[in-house]
Amino acid sequence: MLKQFFLFCLLTAGILLLPQLAYTQITGPITAPAGPPADTAREIHIISSKRLTIQKLNDSTTLQILAGTVKLRQENSYFDCDSCVINSYTKTFEAWGHVHINDSDTANIYASHLRYLINKKVAYLDGGVQLSDGKGSLTTPDLEYDMNTDIGIYRHGGKVVNKKTVLTSREGYYYAGLRDVIFKNKVLLKDPAYTITTDSLIYNTQTQTSRFIAQTLIQDSSGRTIETKEGFYNVATGKAEFGSRPVIKDKGLTIVGDRVIFDDSLGIAQARGNVIIKDSVQGTTIVAGEVFRDTKKDRMLATNKPLMIVKQDADSIYITADTLFSARLSDLYGKKDSLVKDTLKGTQVVNTNTKDSTNRYFEAYRHVRIFSDSMQAVCDSVFYSFKDSVFRLYQNPVIWSKGSQITGDTVWVFTKNKKADKVNVFEKSFLINEVEPGVYNQVKSTRMDGYFTAGAIDSVRAAGFAECIYFIQDEDSAYTGINESKCDVMDIYFGESALQKVVFRSSVTGTIWPMKDKSPDAMRLPDFNWLDARRPKTKYELF
Repeated sequence: MLKQFFLFCLLTAGILLLPQLAYTQITGPITAPAGPPADTAREIHIISSKRLTIQKLNDSTTLQILAGTVKLRQENSYFDCDSCVINSYTKTFEAWGHVHINDSDTANIYASHLRYLINKKVAYLDGGVQLSDGKGSLTTPDLEYDMNTDIGIYRHGGKVVNKKTVLTSREGYYYAGLRDVIFKNKVLLKDPAYTITTDSLIYNTQTQTSRFIAQTLIQDSSGRTIETKEGFYNVATGKAEFGSRPVIKDKGLTIVGDRVIFDDSLGIAQARGNVIIKDSVQGTTIVAGEVFRDTKKDRMLATNKPLMIVKQDADSIYITADTLFSARLSDLYGKKDSLVKDTLKGTQVVNTNTKDSTNRYFEAYRHVRIFSDSMQAVCDSVFYSFKDSVFRLYQNPVIWSKGSQITGDTVWVFTKNKKADKVNVFEKSFLINEVEPGVYNQVKSTRMDGYFTAGAIDSVRAAGFAECIYFIQDEDSAYTGINESKCDVMDIYFGESALQKVVFRSSVTGTIWPMKDKSPDAMRLPDFNWLDARRPKTKYELF
């Protein structure tokens, strides 16, 4: 009787304790009751759960059902959820409600539902999936995440938010350890500073760097567009580099080069390799091996065989030099006063409006060569102002127009509608007109002013110790004599590019020589120098 009473007490105590055990936290490894030994590195450990139910389906399959603030661990990865079922045979577990994965502090993943392959360490999540690496956050309808490689894959659309940058695409590969995301298929990046449209893009959430691996269109807040196939852009630093001949369009400027480098924080850009820059506002094109551009001060430097083309309807001007430089006139003269003193021209007005298309100039240095169908020139340096359309040639300048050559210490060529209209020659002015090989009409003076018609030289006034030698011809172009004269001022008139007549405007002294008394080779004024060998005959001879 005593023995039966003792058994009854034990059973009663067990029944009373059963509900209490159901809500006790349960810890320890979960192992399968059958099959080969488990890989201890792959074991799932229960850290906490309010309820645990073990259901044995057959000899090989046991289900462990956990509910209520479930927390599991596999190596350094932690799993939280409302409930889950662990299958010992398939080595999987499935979790529902407030699913959270903390993968070795590399990434945090949130979802409504999880299916996890325990041995492979691969997670399949769906239901409002969100992945964060501490810098950026990914949201997607469903995600495949490999815990071995820290790679997440989405195939049904996703969005990554990193500070003010938002990226969307149909597919993506999230490398949580590297903080890289590869976006594919209808990729769109939006940032207050720029927008990117492409088919493939690599983005790093830590450095905020976008790398381009497919045809890409970039549009920034200033209206600049960039078309490229490869390169990178860092929104944090403003630095960028583009390859495979990107095309940059900035207002009226188009830049193409093998490689273009930007630093928007400094406002500096560099283009390398077969660079082409077209300015639709100025009507100019620059071709060079390397170009540097300061966007903040709107200035440009071209080197490595630079060529500038000033576009005209039928007679464009081609300019080459060792270096070409272009900037704003208002920056050259200063902005304190709109009236600027030019030592050669007197007082002129310079518009300080930086958006004014005429508020520009360009300079060319060393070995300058200029070609157009109507006029050619060489010198050491040249200055051109879009305000007055004047080419100022310095240091041994030479210009040619048809059969005539003009030299002097300094030469100014005035253009009208981008064609030669007038020329001023200062000091040591010398005009040579080739009648035929070895026969030259010559005019020499201190100052010369020449005038052009339809791009060809029409007349010249020589002033200051003027002297000339010219060959007199009759109506049949036969030589009848040689005029060698001196006076203070003389006017020379041309017809069909040949010297027609000379008019002396002050007292003249000189001699008319019979052709038989003088050899054409001997008729040379002092400092005569025919420089036709230096003349660029075509635009292809500029280099």
